[in-house]
Amino acid sequence: MALRNRPVRAVLLDISGVLKNCVDEKDVAIEGSVDAVKRLKSSGVPLRFCTNETTTTRSQLVTRLQAIGFDIKEEEVYPPAPAVCRVLQQRGLRPYLLVHPALKPDFEHVDQTNPSCVVLGDAAHAFSYANVNAAFQTLVAMETPVLISMGQGKYYKEDNKLVLDVGSYKAALEYACGLKAEVVGKPSETFFLSVLDSMGAKPQDTVMVGDDIENDVGGAQKCGMRGVLVRTGKYRPSDEDHPSVTPDLIANNLAEAVDEVLKAFAGASQS
Repeated sequence: MALRNRPVRAVLLDISGVLKNCVDEKDVAIEGSVDAVKRLKSSGVPLRFCTNETTTTRSQLVTRLQAIGFDIKEEEVYPPAPAVCRVLQQRGLRPYLLVHPALKPDFEHVDQTNPSCVVLGDAAHAFSYANVNAAFQTLVAMETPVLISMGQGKYYKEDNKLVLDVGSYKAALEYACGLKAEVVGKPSETFFLSVLDSMGAKPQDTVMVGDDIENDVGGAQKCGMRGVLVRTGKYRPSDEDHPSVTPDLIANNLAEAVDEVLKAFAGASQS
């Protein structure tokens, strides 16, 4: 498979599992990924980093990426938390937060008294029975319950093991409360399109590179983008036989994916 069937004029990259892995609670750049980002930036192709990372603030995430060699600016990174804060403000919602403790500074300016919704992120160890049950009790006490989830991933990879992601807890609360959560983050079409709007890009001209066959690749394709799956991070061989998602390209890693992206971008530059 190749991407040269039509030009590439913009690129979205996932972060965890594509740029880096977490090993022994430390960020480690995946081999070749630092140079791959440099090559994309040198080419002039518009680039954004589209992530469902909700265990840290955007500022802290960028600082961590810079520390392991990536040339990334804060305004290039799009996580769900800032988008959720905009939704809360626009709709006048007050959240009960079930999020990672490190993410709470992103919500300091948000009124959290007398909650009118529940916001879920990857809370990791904070996903205790007591905390999940408190979120359930908050929802069922509402006349019109609203559940907002920052993503719907089933699992991700940490310390070479697959661990439960926010989507598993979202599904539990949906089942218990008889409701459907609003997803702000991948694979939400609204989320993807807001990122594209920030760079003036069109879906048909854009490629999304990720390690999640459903949320990265499938979500991008539903928006009209092309989706590239990399065999790093949470990737499993069974992803290549997914019943409903067929990647436009499968690459061993980001470096290999960028090789194909730049070939297609060169074609766009000449057209």
